[in-house]
Amino acid sequence: MQNSPTPAEDLVVLGKIVSVYGIRGEVKIYSYTDPLDNLLDYRHWTLKRDGEIRQAELVSGRLHNKVLTAKIKGLDDREEARGYAGFLICVPRSQLPALQDDEYYWYQLQGLRVINQGGQWLGMVDHLLETGANDVLVVKPCAGSLDDRERLLPYTKQCVQRVDLAAGEMQVDWDADF
Repeated sequence: MQNSPTPAEDLVVLGKIVSVYGIRGEVKIYSYTDPLDNLLDYRHWTLKRDGEIRQAELVSGRLHNKVLTAKIKGLDDREEARGYAGFLICVPRSQLPALQDDEYYWYQLQGLRVINQGGQWLGMVDHLLETGANDVLVVKPCAGSLDDRERLLPYTKQCVQRVDLAAGEMQVDWDADF
């Protein structure tokens, strides 16, 4: 495993190694992709943890309930695999499939200014949460926002009226008092 020349800003996190699996150096992975096993479509990973960067090649993998297990090339020992826990699994943005016009990757929504129909700036999208019913936007206050409240907005067509990536804005149907 060697250091990566890929700039960090060009990488997208698709999962995280959480622990070991079995005795032959396989790892358990929490996947952020939908469906979960889409992560296995990428054979070359950049692993990141606390400033450390490694390159890894996926040999094989499979889905067990909501957890993936994977075999990484050159990783054959359970104790060595244990040292991989906590690494984020990243791939270059250029490898992600193109989306339809009304679809977005989560990383594209993070940092957008959230403005309601009354023109009030509610804050910026900090991150998203996956729930059973629908995804949720976590909107945090920032300089220039209406107030200092954190808001949780449903990522639904009824709430999110328009996304303008070029302008860095998201128009929502959301009352500032909610």
